[in-house]
Amino acid sequence: AVLPPLVRMFAMGAAPQWNDWIYRALTFLVISCPCALVISIPLSFFAGIGGASHEGILVKGSNYLEALSKTKYVVFDKTGTLTKGVFEVAGIHDAVIPEDKLLEYAAYAESFSSHPISRSLCKAYGKEIDQTRVSDVNEISGEGVTAVVDGTSVAAGNIKLMKRLGIECKECGSVGTVVHVAVNGSYAGHILISDQLKPHTKQALEELKKLGMKKLVMLTGDAKRVAESVAKEVGVTDVYSELLPADKVSKVEELLEKKPAKEKLVFVGDGINDAPVLAGADVGAAMGSGADAAIEAADVVFMNSRLSAIPESIKIARKTKAVAMQNVIGALIIKALVMVLGFVGIASMWMAVFADSGVAMICVLNSVRILFGKKE
Repeated sequence: AVLPPLVRMFAMGAAPQWNDWIYRALTFLVISCPCALVISIPLSFFAGIGGASHEGILVKGSNYLEALSKTKYVVFDKTGTLTKGVFEVAGIHDAVIPEDKLLEYAAYAESFSSHPISRSLCKAYGKEIDQTRVSDVNEISGEGVTAVVDGTSVAAGNIKLMKRLGIECKECGSVGTVVHVAVNGSYAGHILISDQLKPHTKQALEELKKLGMKKLVMLTGDAKRVAESVAKEVGVTDVYSELLPADKVSKVEELLEKKPAKEKLVFVGDGINDAPVLAGADVGAAMGSGADAAIEAADVVFMNSRLSAIPESIKIARKTKAVAMQNVIGALIIKALVMVLGFVGIASMWMAVFADSGVAMICVLNSVRILFGKKE
């Protein structure tokens, strides 16, 4: 508004044309308003969060949606995530006492625990449990339980517990979770408990590979043989077994240190023991059917507990980021073009209004696309 007229008057000796340059300045001012950028970027992420919610995916913030778009590593807890987490007793092997008595001892010893395996033993026992018969219960994290049932010392747990107690146990030839039982310090047999994969687990992991995931990792406290069998069936790239809850945290921290800073790691779990890992990952994702502590600690919650929601969430996140970039680049290009036209006197005020409000409206409509159509 000021400098060009003064240059014309003093340097070129021409009439300053104040009215013309003030009009151009006002046009330039309208064009330069950042409404399109200020509106379109957050609106893109709001639309992305809304689109995710339509698919049963709760994203707790736009920063987590952006992190999902950069995902290259997905780490799974096994029980309740890749599998249904519904355990059933599949058999009793190598019993040196009556099988029903072995199951009774195991059910009573595990009756104070809320672990899914403990509940499956009580369910298989099929009778009401009188917990007054049980005393001196000691639950050892990641190993099992010791207790006194009707004055008889009972230990029920994995092979680590048997080693801790100095009891020799027999390996099970079947694939599944094995609960070894010792009575009065002597090995009494083991109970085989099976868990089933969730529907479409393998398909969901194949979809993640197509999306360019570098690693699909499974963490579990199960025995190595069981873990490797599940890993082979579903197609994960790396598996770590016989882990305590603290070991899972350490393993995720190790993976976070090794990966490039720009690539993000997502941990998917559902149990109360997964809460520290969910909080420590770049993005913590919990199944909606999981423990309240896991849902509270997670950044993303799959309310329908479907594994297919994981690749869906990444697709939505990538589409959201692409639309946000389209809005930014498109708005800047149009504004720059009209600014140049306005400076040389070609662009009128109506073109300036289009470069401001019109471009903002285009960005809004482009953002709304995220709510509809195929996620790519």
